[in-house]
Order: sequence, then C-alpha cells, then structure tokens
Amino acid sequence: MFDINGGEWLVLLLVAIMVIGPERLPQYAEQLGVWARRARRFAKDARARVDDELGEDVKDVDWAALDPRRYDPRRIVREALLDDEPPARTATSGRSPAGRPVYRTGAAPATAATAAGPPGGAAPMVAAPFDDEAT
Repeated sequence: MFDINGGEWLVLLLVAIMVIGPERLPQYAEQLGVWARRARRFAKDARARVDDELGEDVKDVDWAALDPRRYDPRRIVREALLDDEPPARTATSGRSPAGRPVYRTGAAPATAATAAGPPGGAAPMVAAPFDDEAT
C-alpha cells in the first residue's frame, strides 16, 4: 500500500523515537496497543455481523474459488456462449437453389407460391438464413 520496505520502516521508527522522546514513548506504545486491540475487535464484530446477516447459506461458500483473478477469460467466454445455445433446428430433405440445407420454420405468410404448400399441411420449406459477406 505505502510501498515501504523494512529498512525504511526502521528509519521511520528511529525518527519517531527521537521525535517522541524516551519519556513519552511508553505512553504512545500503550496507546498504539489499545488502538490495535480496538481495530481487531471491530474487524471481528464486523465479520460476525456479516455472517449473521447473510445466514447459514453463505457459510458454505468457497470465497477463494470466486476470486476473479483465478478465472481464465477464455473459459468465461466459452461458458457464457454455451449457456445460451439456440434451439436445434432440423434439416428437412431438401436443399435451396444455392445448395444450402432447407429448414422448417414456424408459420410463414401465405403467398401465391406457398398457398398450396407441401402435401399434408406441413410447414413450408424456406432456405436457411445466409450472409454472403460473412467470413
């Protein structure tokens, strides 16, 4: 946080001892101990309150496994893409004039060409969507 190494801490401690002086040093050390105990008690109480508020369900959670630094972005994208798989379409027996498979779709608007439709009242045959500019 402060990017201070051990040698710098030692120099700061020596400067603090010289500025405070030997007569006031025990009082300041005692006050520092009191503050450390208060901070420790505050952290313990805060952790207990959070556990009480969240309930029993959260006590079993492995928080280290949820650390975002442990995730591989490629895996996150892969899992996100696999979650939303479109419903499978079944190819019918037939191909469009361009050679692409033809899929059955839902109700299509009736036109003069499709008014007769396939025999048996099945859904009309339409070409699968195709993007000529796609790579």
